[in-house]
Amino acid sequence: MISDIFKGFRKAKEISFNYLYTPYAKLIFYLNGVKFASNLTVFGFMKVIVTRRGSVTIGKNLVVNSGNNYNIIGRQQKTIFWVEGSLTIGDNVGMSSAAIICNHSIKIGNNVTIGGNSVIYDTDFHSINPEIRQNKAMDKLNAKSGKVIINDNVFIGAHSTILKGVTIGVNSIVGACSVVTKDIPDNEIWAGNPAQFIKSISF
Repeated sequence: MISDIFKGFRKAKEISFNYLYTPYAKLIFYLNGVKFASNLTVFGFMKVIVTRRGSVTIGKNLVVNSGNNYNIIGRQQKTIFWVEGSLTIGDNVGMSSAAIICNHSIKIGNNVTIGGNSVIYDTDFHSINPEIRQNKAMDKLNAKSGKVIINDNVFIGAHSTILKGVTIGVNSIVGACSVVTKDIPDNEIWAGNPAQFIKSISF
């Protein structure tokens, strides 16, 4: 009996908060100058930081799970957009507790699924030169960046890392916990650290 009451209270609380998250996300997007289309759905509170030179465009039907109440597969965190460059997200994209750090350019196509706790970085963040790293301003200026392109119908498995300069081809799949350091052609499955070719996909 007590268990039933607790579960009912938990469900009621979840439903109540669900009505808050999407309007809050829309407000945060608006304040950051994010252009977003219809049918945005967000569960949990996001962290969104778009700098003065950054720009974000989001297509229709973006679905975001954010935080430990809506991403229960481990390593829970808020979904994070940190954008100093150009971030474009297409239609029908879903992500769960992901971190997208866009210093230069990241383009995500249509019908893309980004698994829980995956991260996408288009910069190395730091120089490989140890002397330059001692100066924070010079370190940032000398960090290498490269455009990231994730094409239509890509599935990125949970806990994966997509690094700078990478293009992932149409319909391709990245296995869970992979680190993608180079381009993946269309219609292929890659996995591992670093990610390597597993097999082709035929339809």
